Amino acid sequence: MVTERNDEAVGAGTLGKAMTVLEAVALADRPMRFTDVLAISGQPRGTLHRQLSHLVHEGLLELRADHVYVPGLRLLKLASASWARNEFRAVAAPFLEALNGETGETVHLGVLRGREIIYLDKVESRQAVRMNSQIGNASPVYCTGVGKAALSTLDPAALEVILSGIEFQRFTPQTIVDRATLLGELEVVRRGGVAFDREEHEPGIRCVAAPVCDAARSLVAGVSVTGPAYRVGQEKLDAWVPLVRRAADAIKSELDARLGPQR
Repeated sequence: MVTERNDEAVGAGTLGKAMTVLEAVALADRPMRFTDVLAISGQPRGTLHRQLSHLVHEGLLELRADHVYVPGLRLLKLASASWARNEFRAVAAPFLEALNGETGETVHLGVLRGREIIYLDKVESRQAVRMNSQIGNASPVYCTGVGKAALSTLDPAALEVILSGIEFQRFTPQTIVDRATLLGELEVVRRGGVAFDREEHEPGIRCVAAPVCDAARSLVAGVSVTGPAYRVGQEKLDAWVPLVRRAADAIKSELDARLGPQR
């Protein structure tokens, strides 16, 4: 019996390490060579080589002719299927479209995962200059509108778990880089029902966001309207507040109605 549990632990550890390697290559800014992966994996050369070979064999990674690793077609196929079948995304879609129609700017839907926001959906601006964001990308919770909106809904214990692991990084002069300031900001978000990103994550980008949660708080997310600072001042952000809150409330109501009984 002990041996069986140990085997399971070893298997889980092996899978976890392989997933770490897969994620490192898939999320890298540029294709990675074996030595690049080795430098960040912390694994023996032979072990890493076997893991990469297995991932390539399964189609999750590809080894190009120039000896760099890139995401494989199977991984892209799985990701595409995941987005297409995501119930939350389907529930939110018509409300995101309506919000985009009301504001004319880019609308994002993001979900809280650990200390990051993962963007599940995006409705592009109709303006000539558009956002460079992508579905599936992750952003820090402490310096994004959706992130702060999501954090504002957490109970103290859940919030503490996230805050205790945040390593603050300054992206712009406006970035929040300490716990006390973030806590003060979250209190403002709770009172107003919306969060702002005033060029805190990316220079020249502003947004307003509102939280979306299901009844059991098992899903914590947010919806935002985002645009370039040169055409989105505070006056326009303030004008969007009721629109964003209305969209978030509508998504929550629909989510509770359609998915609540199954939870």
